[in-house]
Amino acid sequence: MRLIWIAIAVATAMLAGPASGQQWPARNVKLIVPYPAGGNVDSAARIVADKLQEKLGQPFIIENKAGAGGMIAGEAFAKSAPDGYTLFVGANGPVLFATEINKRDAYNWKKDFLPISTISMTPLVLEVHPSVQANNFKEFIDLAKREPGKLTMASPGPGTTNHLLSELMQSNLDLQWVTAHYRGNAPAINDLLGGQVQFAFDQLTVSLQHIKAGLFRALAVTSPHRLKSLPDVPTFAELGYKDFDGQTFTGLFAPAGTPAPIVEKLHEALVAILKDPGVVDKFEKLGGEATPMTPDEFRAYLEREDAKWIPVVRKANIKAD
Repeated sequence: MRLIWIAIAVATAMLAGPASGQQWPARNVKLIVPYPAGGNVDSAARIVADKLQEKLGQPFIIENKAGAGGMIAGEAFAKSAPDGYTLFVGANGPVLFATEINKRDAYNWKKDFLPISTISMTPLVLEVHPSVQANNFKEFIDLAKREPGKLTMASPGPGTTNHLLSELMQSNLDLQWVTAHYRGNAPAINDLLGGQVQFAFDQLTVSLQHIKAGLFRALAVTSPHRLKSLPDVPTFAELGYKDFDGQTFTGLFAPAGTPAPIVEKLHEALVAILKDPGVVDKFEKLGGEATPMTPDEFRAYLEREDAKWIPVVRKANIKAD
C-alpha cells in the first residue's frame, strides 16, 4: 500500500509542472517598475498591465521602485521567485548599465533575467536651441569642431541612453562639449528652453511640442526610419552614422528559471496586446513604437546593446552621482 501512495505522489508531482502554466495566473501578478510614476516606462507598464489583466483574468499590479538608476528595482526583482507572479518592466539603464555605473555586482541580466519581449522602442532626437548656428547635423559637427568645449549638452542623468549617445558621438567624431547632468528630463529641457544649455538628445514625448513651436530645432533622429511626427528630420543612418542609433527600449522580463509554459502564455498575451491598434496608438502618443519580439530575439538584441554600450560606459568612466 505504501508503494502505491508513493507512486501516486510521484505522478502528481510530474503532472504539476505542465499544469502550472495552464493555471497561471491564479492570483495577482506584480510588475516592478524601476522608475517613479508618470514617466515613459511607467506609462508603458500601465498600458500593458491593464491589457494583461483583461486578457488573463487577474490583476497586474504596478510597484514603482525607483533609485540608483534602477538598480534597487533590478536587485529586488533578481531575488524574486521564478513562479510568474513577479515580473519586471525594464529599460536600458536598469537592465544593462545600472550595476556597471554603480560599481556594484547586484545582479547580472544574462543570468538573473529571462527576457519575454520588448514592449516599445523610443527614439531620441538631437535638438538644439534656436540660438545655435546649426541648421543641420553637418553644421552642428562643424560648429562643435570649431569651438571645442563651448557647447553644453543637457543630460537627464549619468548613464542614461541620452548621455551614452553623447559620449559615443564625442568619441567617434573626435568632438568635445560640456555635459550638464540634471536630475531627470524636466529640468534639463527647462534649461534648454531658457538657453542655459545649447542642445540635448531627447525623447519626443516632451520635446515635440517645442519643436513644432520653433523653440527647438531638430537635426536628426535615432530611429531606423523617419518619424511620422517629424517627416522632414533625417535619421542618423541616412546621414551615414549608423552607430548613432541609440533608442530607449522598454521590455518585459520574468525571473530566470520561470517555467516555460508560463513564459509562453505570457509572451502570447503580450504580443497580441502590442498588435492591438489602440495600444499601437497609445505608444505613438508616448513618442515610441510598439515592438513585440520573441524571447530569443529580445535576448539577442540585449546582447548587441550590451556589447555596444558597456565599452562606452567604461571608456568615459561614467559613475553614478
